Amino acid sequence: MLVLFLGSLFFLLFLGVPVAISMILSASLMLIKLDMFDVQLITENFVMGTNNFPLMAIPFFMLTGEIMKYGGISERIINFAMSMVGHIKGGLGYVAIISGLIFAGLSGSAVADTAALGAILIPMMVARKYDPARSTGLICAAGIISVVIPPSIPMIIYGITAGASITKLFMGGVIPGLFMVVGLWIIWRALYRNEENSTFEKQTAQQRWQAFKQAFLPLLLPAIIIVGLRGGIFTPTEAGVVAAIYAAGVSLYYRSLPFDKIVEVFINTIKTTAMVMFVAAAAMVSGFAVTVAQIPMELVEFIKGITDNPTILMLVIMIFLLLIGCVMDLIPAVLIFVPVLLPLLRAYHIDVAYFGVMMVINLSIGLITPPVGTVLYVGSGVSKVGIGKLSKGIAPFLAVYFVILILLAIFPQIVITPMNWLSQ
Repeated sequence: MLVLFLGSLFFLLFLGVPVAISMILSASLMLIKLDMFDVQLITENFVMGTNNFPLMAIPFFMLTGEIMKYGGISERIINFAMSMVGHIKGGLGYVAIISGLIFAGLSGSAVADTAALGAILIPMMVARKYDPARSTGLICAAGIISVVIPPSIPMIIYGITAGASITKLFMGGVIPGLFMVVGLWIIWRALYRNEENSTFEKQTAQQRWQAFKQAFLPLLLPAIIIVGLRGGIFTPTEAGVVAAIYAAGVSLYYRSLPFDKIVEVFINTIKTTAMVMFVAAAAMVSGFAVTVAQIPMELVEFIKGITDNPTILMLVIMIFLLLIGCVMDLIPAVLIFVPVLLPLLRAYHIDVAYFGVMMVINLSIGLITPPVGTVLYVGSGVSKVGIGKLSKGIAPFLAVYFVILILLAIFPQIVITPMNWLSQ
């Protein structure tokens, strides 16, 4: 049954069938095999897939990202980062890293953040004689921090699918996200420590203060979300509403959101939300079929015959998910494989929230690896650098992410301890 499910799913995806339709068709094949196919059963599960209150957070965080994009907030953040580190050797790379971290706390979308960073920074980096492939690689690598630092849309999806606390998942992403920032910083420093012609004039204390004041209101948003969740002031869904209203208020205060762009903001949000919701609904159908076919229990028995060590199991699953991430986008992979892996986690007493953080980090790496890396293609489109050259340029940053992933798998308390403390 597992071969039938995965075989039919990947075959349909290879043919170019949309992910949601592929999931429903592969689930239908399993139900036919089990002599349980019923259109009404499929329809009921499809509707249940979107009938979930926490999913309401997704359109609001996506709306926040769109408002940022059109409301001039991105430029203020980048200008602030530039005033702080633009004068250092390889300074624009550090600007990209810091901006990626700040953007991550605003939108939760790797694609949106990569596009926003790339559109502003790549032309500047090319003009300053930075290597285009390596510069684009860094921006793509910084862009995926958005799916690890709260608010993370994939973590919302994981939390709903696995029944895990979304607040714990959000808080669990803070330390790994900072690890990713430090890792990128170290690699970039090693690559550009001898560069002289890529620096900007050092800003005075007054200029830095002016840049900080201009970016102060956007910089407050990540703090508001984290403090609000940590203090129990609002739920993750309510955090999405707070973020959207706050971003709109900031844009109105700055008078930076053109009236003629408001309709475009909402249309883009609706389109993206509809795609995510359609996939979530289809995933409920495939999840039902997988459960009825008892695939998770068979997988548990199979793995138990190989190892009884949770750390080895985590490393095996991480390798499996890295391969999956190379050929499948993040959200569909979460929706498809969480129902399959969940009984395995429980059998080995692995913290479900910890695993969710690890799974999202793992699959986010797939966003910057060929052949399906969505963020990689966004970076390529913005910079006009071919995927082949860009894959070489991003290799050092991928390497440091692999090291971080292995470190977090071997020492889970790095994630679990601060996650439990922050979410109490």
